[in-house]
Amino acid sequence: MTKKLNIAYVGFGKSTNRYHIPFVKTRENIVIKRIVNRTLGKRPEQAELEATGTLFSTDINDIISDETIDLVVIVTPAFAHYDYAKQLLLAGKNVLCDKPLVETLAQAQELVSIAQEKKLFFMPFQNRRFDSDFLTIKKVIDTGYLGDLIDITVNMDHFRPADASQGENFDGAWYGHGVHMVDQMVSLFGKPQEVQYDIRATRDYDSVDDYFSVNLLYPNLRATVAATELAALPHPKWVLYGTRGTFIKNDVDQQENDLKVGLLPGTEGFGQDSPADFGQLTYYNQNGDRIVKTIPTVAGDYARVYDAAYDCLINGAEKLITDEQILTVIEILENGFKK
Repeated sequence: MTKKLNIAYVGFGKSTNRYHIPFVKTRENIVIKRIVNRTLGKRPEQAELEATGTLFSTDINDIISDETIDLVVIVTPAFAHYDYAKQLLLAGKNVLCDKPLVETLAQAQELVSIAQEKKLFFMPFQNRRFDSDFLTIKKVIDTGYLGDLIDITVNMDHFRPADASQGENFDGAWYGHGVHMVDQMVSLFGKPQEVQYDIRATRDYDSVDDYFSVNLLYPNLRATVAATELAALPHPKWVLYGTRGTFIKNDVDQQENDLKVGLLPGTEGFGQDSPADFGQLTYYNQNGDRIVKTIPTVAGDYARVYDAAYDCLINGAEKLITDEQILTVIEILENGFKK
């Protein structure tokens, strides 16, 4: 019999109900035992979960005192991540925390140290490691079509000219979007030798940042992560240049778009690209022939973060995201606002 992983959520807002629970429901080896939220109503999502045995309350101590809980997933506003993660780790709970994990390297180091000392699982929910477009560019790199990679750029573009907002650095695009893209690059290439920053507010100069173009510099490679909220015509999502070829993937992963229209994981066609959205590869083979190929998109699946947590906690596998990677990402984010 397959061992079940009993999980609890802290937070029951849009992110929990869009990016977490629909994917967990596709995994029979994961059971949602408890959910704690500051306020409780009688939303259909709550009633549906209660009908299958999930317990709801407003007190995090209900999770802490429940010895059957194997993993606690924090999906609250980002400013609360540090306090909840520290409280849960000190109480001996394994923790998976939504992004951005925390604001400062010192906070991340403290939480990682507590987890190490208590031999607990602690990891951020970096679901975009399982974006279909990211998995596709990993495949292209691994096949060697491009030769030695010399330049890679990932863009996250929107056109939201009237959505400027107030807040702190932690509330802007660099922490909100950049955390995913930096993590993707760190997962591929490790810690960069140098980072060059351009982070700005472009819609309202008194608002939080809504634009960034940041270069992560490695030996013989520049990795650029960029985003803007003023792209009426977006950049390609990925552009890769190598010594033998170029790969361009114009469109984003479709999981989020499908979720927004009510298409759920596990249904036919969920998250799939149409052939018109496949990436285009141009390279020169060993004979000097110019080859143009369409590369079908690799299927994405955000539930694979939960699979990785299960394998670590139940089967003793290594963590998907190492402590070194956790600290590297937060250090790069925090340094973006240091003078």
